[in-house]
Amino acid sequence: MSDRITHECGIALVRLLKPLSYYQEKYGSPLWGFTKLFLLMEKQHNRGQDGAGVACVKLDVPPGEAFMFRERSVKANPLDKIFKTLLGQYNDQVDAGVIHPEFPDTVRKSFDFGGELLMGHLRYGTSGGYNMSSCHPFFRRSPWPTRNLALCGNFNLTNTTELNASLTAMGQHPIFATDTQAVLEKIGFYLDEEHEDLYRAMRTQGLPGDEISRRISEELDLTRVITRAAHRWDGGYTLCGLTGNGDAFVARDPSGIRPCFYFRNDEVIAFASERAPLMTVFDLEAEQVSELTPGHVFVVKHHGKITETPFTPALPRTSCSFERIYFSRGNDLEIYRERKALGAQLCDQVLESIGHDWTNTVFGFIPNTAEVAYYGLMSALRERRRTEVKSAIMAASAEGRLTETLLDDLILNNWPRSEKVVSKDIKLRTFIGQENLRNQLASHVYDITYGSVNPGDNLVCVDDSIVRGTTLRRSILRILARLHPRKIVIVSTAPQIRYPDCYGIDMSELGKFIAFEAAVELLKERGQGDLLQEVYQLCREEVARKEKAAVNHVRKIYDPFTPEEISAKIAEHVKPKANGWTGETEIIFQKIENLHAALPLHTGDWYFTGKYPTPGGYRVVNQAYINYYEKHEGRSY
Repeated sequence: MSDRITHECGIALVRLLKPLSYYQEKYGSPLWGFTKLFLLMEKQHNRGQDGAGVACVKLDVPPGEAFMFRERSVKANPLDKIFKTLLGQYNDQVDAGVIHPEFPDTVRKSFDFGGELLMGHLRYGTSGGYNMSSCHPFFRRSPWPTRNLALCGNFNLTNTTELNASLTAMGQHPIFATDTQAVLEKIGFYLDEEHEDLYRAMRTQGLPGDEISRRISEELDLTRVITRAAHRWDGGYTLCGLTGNGDAFVARDPSGIRPCFYFRNDEVIAFASERAPLMTVFDLEAEQVSELTPGHVFVVKHHGKITETPFTPALPRTSCSFERIYFSRGNDLEIYRERKALGAQLCDQVLESIGHDWTNTVFGFIPNTAEVAYYGLMSALRERRRTEVKSAIMAASAEGRLTETLLDDLILNNWPRSEKVVSKDIKLRTFIGQENLRNQLASHVYDITYGSVNPGDNLVCVDDSIVRGTTLRRSILRILARLHPRKIVIVSTAPQIRYPDCYGIDMSELGKFIAFEAAVELLKERGQGDLLQEVYQLCREEVARKEKAAVNHVRKIYDPFTPEEISAKIAEHVKPKANGWTGETEIIFQKIENLHAALPLHTGDWYFTGKYPTPGGYRVVNQAYINYYEKHEGRSY
């Protein structure tokens, strides 16, 4: 993706089912679980570099000793910083003779993360800034183990204001910060209620304090807690939580918007946002990894009992298609096939754009996430060319004009040409994590390979998606023009991004979408500018309704135009200013029907079609237009 957008965070959870001594004896390290957590997070580092955090709970800790721990960082390379810090503490204890690795009890007693239950989070900041207070896991403390809560997640909720209002109505004084804080307090409220109900019932039985604590830990029902807390949640989410007694839960939204996978055997239960990291870290086959069912909560009690139960009414499945197009790592077997299919689906549009000129066209991609789709496009082009060559040979043979010269022309001179045209300075990328610096440095992130394109060639570059067009305008097209092609064709494996997202991608400002800019400009050029005021009034009425919003009025902005008309206007917007290059620029976007053909099981396409899976999405899109029209910046949810 040439434009950076913030989106999916990453989660990891490891629950050891044996004592630490088991892993010391079998695997040679009492830190086997700790290491697996690090590897699961490292294999998902694509999901967040704005911050990282880990938490640990030790089971059956005697009174007077700590049982719950946390470490977080928002510095550069936060994951490395966390694990280097923790391993440094461990090694210091070993050097001091406090910890003896061959005796796991010393590890468990003296190393904070020498526990059986470990949880980690990788953060892309979508709200709350980039400071430590916005970094997961969030903690809720109590002297009662069963009332302690650590929470992290990969989620956005659309109705945080409503959730905070419900907390206020309960008598709480919530801090209006992030949706994470609202969810933490909501779960915490019902966790307290569950605890209090159990406590009062047992106290009336005259049980001693230690027995009350033990019984509460046994009977605490996290499924009931999540069911009650999630009653009004609207959004996409995968949530992980730990309680101080060693219970753990993982919950997924009922539409399956956010991904979640897990593996279990008699040694460990592990969760991650992606399947491939679990396969790599635990050396698994694909069929050994399960997907958490949407709308279900998976609970592991401290004594090891496991349940997976519905906690909210089911909704039609609308798993995020952007997850497959861009955010998940492409080494998952299904995602790899899907991204190749996305590239292959563009074959006809690309050939039409270049006039089937095989001889004078070079194909490349804009690294790195578009690479797999590029392979898919190249495979489809080669297959198409083989078919054409076969037909031409058969026809020439039948007509008696098959010659060596013709064969050379058909086979050797007209084969799809691929080059490494664009490369990305990965080292520089670490300095542009925050957008205020990105604009200054964007023009230097990409480099071209001089000589890879002959002057007068067509140059086709595959990108995975185009959101704002900023990097195309400021960097990519400008540097590609230095190669002096006849025509530059940028090919997006995603359709035009037209509408805000409030479930994953943090892009809720309509005015920043280049497709929206293009549509508005076309309306004004064609004397239909009054539609902007009409849509504004409709959006205000929709947001003001007491019923939940159900209509996306912003679709009217796009209705007068074909996708090709909007693409042509986008090409005008991003074409580099005159700098000696006078070639043509064309932008090609994936067709919606081809997107669905490539991703048949991931139908969440609201950013392209405006069809949202929950009422919160419709409220957000209408509010986003109101903000645009009234010139208010900021999130619309």
